[in-house]
Amino acid sequence: MSDSKIDDAKFEGTGYSYTMSLIQGKHKMVILYCLMEFQPVRFSEMRRYLGKVTDKTLSANLKELEADGLIARREYPQVPPKVEYSLTPLGDSLMKVLDQLCTWGEEHMK
Repeated sequence: MSDSKIDDAKFEGTGYSYTMSLIQGKHKMVILYCLMEFQPVRFSEMRRYLGKVTDKTLSANLKELEADGLIARREYPQVPPKVEYSLTPLGDSLMKVLDQLCTWGEEHMK
């Protein structure tokens, strides 16, 4: 029998696990980065920024980020419809962490 502390440890329920659950996926961190740099951003602008992403995938990611409280969606009552996305205060607080990833990448890029 092992006396290791890891035997009783569980990854689920950690702060790291929670944070990763919010930003996991191919596009979520890029969406957040785009909003950090250029907010507010319209759907079509976001689609161009991300490159090869379908409307369905982008829409699903935006809805998940909104449901998690990281981004806000603002719809303007006009024709054609205009929708803009921006970071919420919670999303903005996460940018401090993601900005550190950017800094690390810039320091270690070849």
